[in-house]
Amino acid sequence: MILPQQSKPMRVGLIGAGWYGKSDLMRLIQVAPVEVVALCDVDENMLKEAAALVSERLKTRKKPRLYSDFRKMLADNKFDIVLIGTPDHWHALPTIAALKAGAHVYVQKPISVDVLEGEAMLSAARKYKRVVQVGTQRRSTPHLIDAKKNVIEAGLLGKVSHVEMYCYYHMRSNNSPEVRPVPEFLNYDMWSGPAPLRPYDGLPHRRWRNFMEYSNGIVGDMCIHMFDAARWMLDLGWPKRISSTGGIYVQKEGKANTSDTQHALFEYDELNCIWQHRTWGTPANPDYPWGLTIYGEKGTLMASPMQYDFIPVGDGEKIHKDAVYEKEKYPEDLNEEGMELHAAPATRLHMQDFLAAIKKGGRPVADIEEGHISTASCILANLSMLVGRPLVYDHARREVVGDPEATALLQRPYRQPWVHPDPKNV
Repeated sequence: MILPQQSKPMRVGLIGAGWYGKSDLMRLIQVAPVEVVALCDVDENMLKEAAALVSERLKTRKKPRLYSDFRKMLADNKFDIVLIGTPDHWHALPTIAALKAGAHVYVQKPISVDVLEGEAMLSAARKYKRVVQVGTQRRSTPHLIDAKKNVIEAGLLGKVSHVEMYCYYHMRSNNSPEVRPVPEFLNYDMWSGPAPLRPYDGLPHRRWRNFMEYSNGIVGDMCIHMFDAARWMLDLGWPKRISSTGGIYVQKEGKANTSDTQHALFEYDELNCIWQHRTWGTPANPDYPWGLTIYGEKGTLMASPMQYDFIPVGDGEKIHKDAVYEKEKYPEDLNEEGMELHAAPATRLHMQDFLAAIKKGGRPVADIEEGHISTASCILANLSMLVGRPLVYDHARREVVGDPEATALLQRPYRQPWVHPDPKNV
């Protein structure tokens, strides 16, 4: 295993070469000397585009090896780091396989589509003694680090007993495309993998978030970021109890089966963290269409990926900070397709934290255990909505307390020949 020394590039592989997989890889390239050994994707066109981008950024004629099957990629090569930017239903198996192969892993959030996948990923990380960083980069967002230090830890909020988290983006597809033949450049069976094989109705890239077969809806996509940020800022662990209500209340005409309206409650001692999303209508606050508001007895902190505002009770001083941009330092960001300029500095810091944990042998800021707590809590919210009652999860026993029906839902059925990972035997 090559340690992350400046003099010797780390051998890196990417599984899932779509939008955010490429974005994560480009941010890593910006902060560390790397050799991109191999790329893997089931879409030949996407794979070739990613290879061209890597060659351009690294300014080398040596192109990465290209694969359509992550298992062969891991068997053929030795990696120091593997990045995983696949859809959510393809996070668990590649992560565990990469850990077994001796690599450290950077995996996008949410880490899993069911709770026991996450338990297995955590078990594998500890068993193989590898570092796993989860892409919940709010923990590395400069202005949010400032808010945590200079507002919360400075005591400006006082006692906190209420957190609101929310997303009002119109991000849910509401169309019904016709079923059509699968294009030759896409291995759709492999794309679906352990998940149900839905009739093909167009390229699934980024559309997959509309379907619970491959995701955990907007709670799994957007709530996890804000819930994880709240847990990090306030030093919270597992919620005591989770409940949720919601469904498809407005946007009924499309194929999407994720909720367009949902409310979730994560309970702690004398503290409630409440989530809500609507994919219709207007945001409660146009300046904060996606974010969280932390209410303390002495003041209120509103925070988002773009900014934060502290509003004191009484005549104290208000504080406002904006997101950090690094356009001059990294001008290549300006030409990257789909680039989130406000998120790039956070992801670079997240990668640097990941590398430091590898070098020092410690745990990164978004360690797999933290990612699992945030992911599993969001999954449990969806399960609560499904069964219609609050749930209490026992992490040590890996069961929902006193609820065999909900416990059975902690593991989704896998499509053959794929086998669900066992937390007790990874």
